Amino acid sequence: MARGRIRSKLRLSNLYTFGCLRPSTLEGEDPPHTLHGPGFSRTVFCNQPHMHKKKPLRYRSNYVSTTRYNLITFFPKSLYEQFHRAANLYFLVAAILSVFPLSPFNKWSMIAPLVFVVGLSMMKEALEDWRRFMQDVKINARKTCVHKSDGVFRQRKWKKVRVGDVVKVEKDEFFPADLLLLSSSYEDGICYVETMNLDGETNLKVKRSLEVSLPLDDDESFKNFMATIRCEDPNPSLYTFVGNLEYERQTFPLDPSQILLRDSKLRNTSYVYGVVVFTGHDTKVMQNSTKSPSKRSRIERTMDYIIYTLLVLLILISCISSSGFAWETEFHMPKMWYLRPDAPEDLTNPISPVYAGVVHLITALLLYGYLIPISLRLHRSCQSLASNGVPELARTSNLNEELGQVHTILSDKTGTLTCNQMDFLKCSIAGTSYGVRSSEVELAAAKQMAVDLEEHGEITSSTPQSQTKVYGTWDSSRTHEIEVESGGDSNYNDNNPRVPIKGFGFEDNRLMNGNWLRESQPNDILQFFRILAICHTAIPELNEETGKYTYEAESPDEASFLAAAREFGFEFCKRTQSSVFVRERFSSSGQVIEREYKVLNLLEFTSKRKRMSVIVRDEEGQILLLCKGADSIIFDRLAKNGKTYLGPTTRHLTEYGEAGLQTLALAYRKLDEEEYTAWNSEFLKAKTSIGSDRDELLEKGSDMIEKELILVGATAVEDKLQKGVPQCIDKLAQAGLKLWVLTGDKMETAINIGFACSLLRQGMRQICITSINPDGESQDSKRAVKENILNQLTKAVQMVKLEKDPHAAFALIIDGKTLTYALEDDMKYQFLALAVDCASSSAVACLPSKRLW
Repeated sequence: MARGRIRSKLRLSNLYTFGCLRPSTLEGEDPPHTLHGPGFSRTVFCNQPHMHKKKPLRYRSNYVSTTRYNLITFFPKSLYEQFHRAANLYFLVAAILSVFPLSPFNKWSMIAPLVFVVGLSMMKEALEDWRRFMQDVKINARKTCVHKSDGVFRQRKWKKVRVGDVVKVEKDEFFPADLLLLSSSYEDGICYVETMNLDGETNLKVKRSLEVSLPLDDDESFKNFMATIRCEDPNPSLYTFVGNLEYERQTFPLDPSQILLRDSKLRNTSYVYGVVVFTGHDTKVMQNSTKSPSKRSRIERTMDYIIYTLLVLLILISCISSSGFAWETEFHMPKMWYLRPDAPEDLTNPISPVYAGVVHLITALLLYGYLIPISLRLHRSCQSLASNGVPELARTSNLNEELGQVHTILSDKTGTLTCNQMDFLKCSIAGTSYGVRSSEVELAAAKQMAVDLEEHGEITSSTPQSQTKVYGTWDSSRTHEIEVESGGDSNYNDNNPRVPIKGFGFEDNRLMNGNWLRESQPNDILQFFRILAICHTAIPELNEETGKYTYEAESPDEASFLAAAREFGFEFCKRTQSSVFVRERFSSSGQVIEREYKVLNLLEFTSKRKRMSVIVRDEEGQILLLCKGADSIIFDRLAKNGKTYLGPTTRHLTEYGEAGLQTLALAYRKLDEEEYTAWNSEFLKAKTSIGSDRDELLEKGSDMIEKELILVGATAVEDKLQKGVPQCIDKLAQAGLKLWVLTGDKMETAINIGFACSLLRQGMRQICITSINPDGESQDSKRAVKENILNQLTKAVQMVKLEKDPHAAFALIIDGKTLTYALEDDMKYQFLALAVDCASSSAVACLPSKRLW
């Protein structure tokens, strides 16, 4: 646990309604999963690893190896790899022929360079494989706590962990194998896992144990623990798992939310207990890994073709020379008295000119063999061993020639161009926009446009770039106005700068220090703040040094919402089994009232739902549904009397998107007791059902209650740009590289971020491909959409081809929905042609995908 922080235990059974409440199977009923047939034969005896020593349960050890060679296979495999190359094979044949008397020069002049070059390459391969071996040794030697007997846990190396072992993993440790989560330091058996080594995602994921194993929360509880797991065989699928747990004469279904994968890390949880299901090369991460391939660079493959060409030329020259020698031997050799035609040698016998020609052909091949110099291989081998003093670690140096050969970069935005650190910057409440601070995207885009316009001579160099702000959406066909304006808040005194707060970059005195009570719609503002403070799944942590609460959330934007609610005077401070506690401050006097909100249901966010909701009961007994999600999703669920602020909120969302901010709509609904009771009974039936249609029933139940909402406002958070991104991209563009970016933002947001990052530049012609909104889901409507997109692609291709300026640059911008159609078989080639044409004109493409929210 971090220094200065206190986290209380909690129970989240009533919160994680989609995952935590697991139905149990009573005796006599069929098990939840029918595991028959191939692919479902694995049986794990928990806490009894000795049971797996006999066939057919002799599972793999937890030792892993990523090397290509071992002591036995190194020489044969390495020699095969070396002479699998055309150049080395040619020189090997030449070296063998040089041993015979036909060779016109000393045999060592051919053998020594070949041995040196091949030996140097093999040494390089051995060195790189030795580094892989040392990495494997380091990983296999890691230690973890394993249950020995009688509730005693001992340290054991990873490579000695066996299937069926009960393992205790501490905070910030990696999981040694694929584990079934049994319990954690939280009473509800949840834990936070970082899977960056598996899928590259930095956001934490929540794992939840079965409720039946929650009592196994200390070392002593495993003294007599015994259970059986019957599950799927090893496979590479990271996001699926099917199995059953047989415990205390009952059978419980297992799913991926209970599986902790090897190479993922335990975060924000003191400890977890788990039982080993897959070990070593049976783990999912190792199932996804492949043997280190023999990589060959493009230059090496090109060199092979050159060698083939030179070899054909060499053979042709040798054949011509040998044919001439045979002709001379047969017709002119008898006249050459000094060669003793009366006693000829085998190589100059006029009676056998064909034999003489064949022998001469071999000699000629060796003599003219320097047409293909071995220095080609020598130069490459020495180059692969060169070092520039930078401490990078390459797993193979065969591709070092590819450095500098890059012509296209494919990238995403979050975490690459941006920091993935969200700051609450602006908000729209009751039709009024709050927040006066400009985003980094606005300032960076304005500064970049000012530089571009200055280069084009459209503004004078005396314009102060540090105070530049651009209005409207950027379009190269229009003349832009640049106005001098400071980016800060005039209400703040420069002599008393505000201390930076993580996740909170908001500046507007109208909402701070209780001033929101003097606004025209204080009740709606109050509801807005309460949604921020209650509608989430985060856990509070008290920092004893600062006296403030910080929050551990599944996503950085959720943490920024809680930081904003705290600064506005609504501090989420505690979570219990079924309640959320918020300290509400209603005035600048600092009077604080702690309110309890009983959490009745929580409908979690999914990529399909694009929203999350929480149903709570306040201290007055009123039942409220609080919802936040993508604006398009929320707007479709508004009641007739809930659209009061729809117009101004939509305008504000557009402005926020143009400023490069990520937006979210907030709404609520008051529920009657009878309506909630009827809905909750149906929802509980769906939640406790066992079957393939369970998720569909849950989704229908959520749709039944998430309707007739009242819009309150919207949030806008900023994901700051990485330092030096515009300058880096500008240098890449100057070097002739093309950059394609995939982002989850709206098109306006993506365009403005493109200007801020120098992806888009002044004077670059933008080609925007968008789709019309179909009237329905019929085949005719879809056909109309596809015809419209195809027409846009055709016109865009013609426009690029008719462009007479050889230095004209084009930028292709396409939204996610349109991209889905453009990649279908009947138009993907037209889309590729347009993309290639743009790339050939040094264009930069920005591809906004469907928003996650």
